[in-house]
Amino acid sequence: MEDQTFTGNRSIALVTGANQGVGNEIAKALANNGYIVYVGSRKLENGEKAAAEIGENAKAIQLDVTQQQTIKAAIERINLAHGHLDLLVNNAGISHSGPSPISPEEMMATGRAVNVSLDEVRTVWETNVFGVISMTQAALPLLRKSSAARIVNVSSGLGSLTWISDPECWARENFGIVYAASKTALNAVTVAFALELEKEGIKVNATSPGYTATALNNFQGTDSLEVGSREPVRVALETDGPTGSFTGPEGSLPW
Repeated sequence: MEDQTFTGNRSIALVTGANQGVGNEIAKALANNGYIVYVGSRKLENGEKAAAEIGENAKAIQLDVTQQQTIKAAIERINLAHGHLDLLVNNAGISHSGPSPISPEEMMATGRAVNVSLDEVRTVWETNVFGVISMTQAALPLLRKSSAARIVNVSSGLGSLTWISDPECWARENFGIVYAASKTALNAVTVAFALELEKEGIKVNATSPGYTATALNNFQGTDSLEVGSREPVRVALETDGPTGSFTGPEGSLPW
C-alpha cells in the first residue's frame, strides 16, 4: 500500500516487531484508535500480511533493528510521507539466537551466568538493547516534530532487579544473562532516554506484558495475548501520562 503524503491531524506510530504477538496487538489497537501505524517486520511479507489483516490504517515496513540501513530507510519513508512521528513502540525482541521457539527451561539451561555463551548474549542484546538505542536515536528527529511524542519500550518483569532480588520472588530461577538481563539493560536505557528527553517534552516509558504466551517463551506463558497486551496498549495510547515509568499488568513495577 502506498503512503499518502497528506494525513491532516492523524497521529503516526511505528511499532517494531509488529507482525505477531504483543507488537501486533499494539498495532491493531493503535489503528483502531485512528493512528496510521507502521507495522515493522524483519520479513516484509510477514508485515504485509499483518498489515492487511489490521486494515487500511496499517502499513507494512521492512525493519530489522539490528540493521542500520533498514532503520534509516524506515525513518526516511515516514519522513517523506508524514514529516513527523508521534509514537515509537520498541517492541521487537528475541529470547535466544536460534530460529525456532524454545521453552523457558531450555532457555535457562544455556543462559545461566556460569555457562552462557557470549555469542548468545551478544546476539540477543543486539536486538533487545542496542537495537532499541539505534531505533530511538534514528526516530528522534521525527519525534521532535510531534506535539505529543512518546516512546514505549516493551520490557519484562524479569528485568526488575528489585523483584528478582526478593527471596520470595517465584521468577528468581528464570533470571539469566541472555534474555532477562537484556531487559534489565533495556530498563536502564529507558531511564537514560527519559532523563535526557524530559526537558524536550518527549515521554519515555517501559511496560511489561506479564507472562504472556508468545513465541518468546514457546507459547508457554500463562496469560493470553489479549490479556497480556492490555498494559502495553494502555501505555502506548496514553498521550498525557508520566515519563520514566515502568508498569505491568498489576500496576507500577520496581526497577
